[in-house]
Amino acid sequence: MKKSERAQRIGHILDELFPAPAVPLSHRDPFSLLVAVVLSAQCTDARVNLITPHLFAAYPDMRALAAAQVPQVREIIRSCGLSNTKAAALVGLSQQILAHHDGHVPDTFEALEALPGVGHKTASVVMSQAFGVPAFPVDTHIHRCAHRWKLSNGRSVVQTERDLKKLYPQSQWNRLHLQIIYFARQYCPARGHDPEVCPICSWV
Repeated sequence: MKKSERAQRIGHILDELFPAPAVPLSHRDPFSLLVAVVLSAQCTDARVNLITPHLFAAYPDMRALAAAQVPQVREIIRSCGLSNTKAAALVGLSQQILAHHDGHVPDTFEALEALPGVGHKTASVVMSQAFGVPAFPVDTHIHRCAHRWKLSNGRSVVQTERDLKKLYPQSQWNRLHLQIIYFARQYCPARGHDPEVCPICSWV
């Protein structure tokens, strides 16, 4: 089976299992999504969703977070890991958005990636899920599955993103990103995975 045919069959399976995947990170606007995505680095979405209500109770908006003391923010987000770095990033990006973007989360990759703590994957999530711009954020789940499904060689997340974008039309990127994450968690985990019963790995 050609890679393009395999990709199409995988897409059909994902559409059947997860036809309308919801954004797993709780948020109410682009800023709260940006905060949640920054917190999600090396942390589960479930843990982030437990932390953000406490964070926004203490700092309800961008201006409040920009004026916050990093140690106080760190105490609230400590359980998500990398709390020193993430706290500094949240305060810093809030200050920069207020200073350089009139208090509005920027809607370009270049501007987002210039913010503290925001790399390409974080920017891609915000662009796709907050602004509806076609993007294909590649996390560890997507990177793992793309390799297992022989859609990419697994050399790097950059290569995986490039390969997936070639295999699927832009109109599917935002949905596929979420579908693969949900599929990976339910059927194709990193540990304890049984390829024989996986709806995709069983035949690729």
